[in-house]
Amino acid sequence: MSAGLLAQKLYLCAESFTHLTKRIICLMSYNLLAGKKGIIFGALNEQSIAWRVAERAVEEGAEIILTNTAVAVRMGQLNELGQKLGAKVVPADATKEEELEVVFQEAMKSFGKVDFVLHSIGMSPNVRKGRSYDDLDYKMLQTTFDISAVSFHKMLQVAKKLDAIAEGGSVVALTYIAAQRTFVGYSDMADAKSLLESIARSFGYIYGRDKGVRINTVSQSPTVTTAGSGVKGMSDLLDFAEDLSPLGNADANDCADYCITLFSDLTRKITMQNLFNDGGFSSMGMSAAAIEAFAEGRLARQEKK
Repeated sequence: MSAGLLAQKLYLCAESFTHLTKRIICLMSYNLLAGKKGIIFGALNEQSIAWRVAERAVEEGAEIILTNTAVAVRMGQLNELGQKLGAKVVPADATKEEELEVVFQEAMKSFGKVDFVLHSIGMSPNVRKGRSYDDLDYKMLQTTFDISAVSFHKMLQVAKKLDAIAEGGSVVALTYIAAQRTFVGYSDMADAKSLLESIARSFGYIYGRDKGVRINTVSQSPTVTTAGSGVKGMSDLLDFAEDLSPLGNADANDCADYCITLFSDLTRKITMQNLFNDGGFSSMGMSAAAIEAFAEGRLARQEKK
C-alpha cells in the first residue's frame, strides 16, 4: 500500500471516529438546555471546572459566551475552547463594572437576554504566597475579596441594571465548604467564599422577587484545578475527602452535570441555596477509613517518641 493511500485511509478512519464520537455525545445528552443562552466566567484550561461546564452546556443544546481576564485569555487556552464550541470569547476583568457591562452587552447583541450565568472565579494572593491566616497582608486580602466574591456582586448588579438575564434565568457560583468549616491552608479564601454565599442569598431574594432569576452556589469537593493547586496540602486534602465521603469526591465532570441541572428548567423553584456536590463529605463526621488512618498516624508518632 502506498504512503498516500495509507494516509487517506487513516484520514477517513479519523473522520469516522470523530463522527462516532459526536454521535455518542448526542445520544448521551438530554437537551436540557436546548435553545438557552449563557455566559461562562472563569474557564482557563482543561483543568477548570468552568471549562467542563462550558462543554456540557453546549452538549445539552446551549449557546454560550466565554469570558476571563485578558491575561488569562492570552496565557490560557480559552480561545481554543471557543473555537471548539463555536463560542465567542470576550476578555473582561470581572472586578471592573465597565468590562462586565461589555460582556453582557455582547451577549445581548448575540442572543438577546441570557438564560444562565456561571461564576467560577477565585484567587488569593495570600494563599499563593503561603501566608498563614494570622499573618495576612491586608491589601492582598482586599484583592482576594474583590476577585473571589465582590466580583459576583458586581456581575449580578450589572446584569440586573442591564436587564440582561431572562425571567426564570439561573445564576450559579462555585464555592467550597471552608466557608462553614476551618480547613488549614485555605486561609482568607474561606472568608471570601462565606461572602460569596451571602451575596447569593441577599441578591437571590432581590433578583427572584423582581425578575424571577434564581441564584445558587455549588459547594464542590476539592478538585485539582489551576486555582486549587495553590492551596497548601491540596493532595492530602483530596485523599482525606475521598476517604471520608461515602461516594468519594465529586470531580469536575460531576460538578458540570450538577450545574447543568441548575441552569435547566428542572430546578426552576430552587434559589438562594448553597448546594453540596461532594459525595456526602459535608454530612460526615468520621468514617471508618479516616479513623483507621488517624490511628495508624498516632501509632507512628508514638513509636517515634
